[in-house]
Amino acid sequence: MDRESLERNQIPVYFACAVIAAIGGIVAPDAAGNLDVLVTPAIAVLMYAMFLQIPFLDLKQGLSNKAFISAVLLSNFVLIPLLVWALTGGLDDHPALLVGALLVLLTPCIDYVVVFTHLGKGDARLILAATPVLLLLQLLLLPIYLSVMTGSEPGVVIAIAPFVEAFLFLIVVPLLLAVTTAGLARRSVIVERWNAAWAWLPVPAMAVVLVVVIGSQIGSIVREIERLLPVIPVYIAFMVCAPLVGALTSRMFKLQAEAARAVTFSSSTRNSLVVLPLALALPEEIRGLAAAAVITQTLIELVSELVYVRVVPAFVWRARKPL
Repeated sequence: MDRESLERNQIPVYFACAVIAAIGGIVAPDAAGNLDVLVTPAIAVLMYAMFLQIPFLDLKQGLSNKAFISAVLLSNFVLIPLLVWALTGGLDDHPALLVGALLVLLTPCIDYVVVFTHLGKGDARLILAATPVLLLLQLLLLPIYLSVMTGSEPGVVIAIAPFVEAFLFLIVVPLLLAVTTAGLARRSVIVERWNAAWAWLPVPAMAVVLVVVIGSQIGSIVREIERLLPVIPVYIAFMVCAPLVGALTSRMFKLQAEAARAVTFSSSTRNSLVVLPLALALPEEIRGLAAAAVITQTLIELVSELVYVRVVPAFVWRARKPL
């Protein structure tokens, strides 16, 4: 199998890994629980591999389509946060669920959203070019969103030190290494070959992350299922409303069909695997349930994406001309 075939078939690979990991975690919870020690290094490797594929050194390309970039930024960083704030209002009495839901729903995906966009007949190149902007803005804005949306909740206290540590070692360090590697690749054949080898790894790395994350955490989801029930309707409502937000924003900017679908997928797909370590860095009293809430969103989103790739091309929108 070549790299193109691997990337084209990654969604069924991810889904199969998720199912196998869930079954293994339920059937052999003690053994699966030991995978917990692999979560942090697996995600760090995944982030480095993903960041290597993002054209950080060509940031201008992501800004050249002003209508698209305006639509994707307005949707992800203004309208979607307002939607999330409204949907999570009923979680005030469940601080762990509130923080978990906010972490995952406020951060737009920067990796497999490219694949879902392609499968949904959207312009995946636009999303790929915009990923540096999406990443940098969510890193800057997430602390502000959390402060505003949880500031009045006495049960929500985020320990800054472990949160910052997780942020630095699992996002900032892989990001800086990837940018440095990309810069060196332009002057070194050896580094260029290193990059070419790593280009094969995002799909296997994502599969490994899904196995270790779901396998190690599914037991807590099963144990805490009754406590997780309040957040499940929030996720389902988000999965229904978020594509509408993306589509309406695209119509506002008169985007063509492929670009509009890209905005729709970006608005609907969240950065669950990236924020999981941040959830695990929360205070002990809310850490486990918040992490379980993040993983629950991942499982719901995987199913939702299988629906999106069928529905979005049919409704956003059939005409392939400017609106």
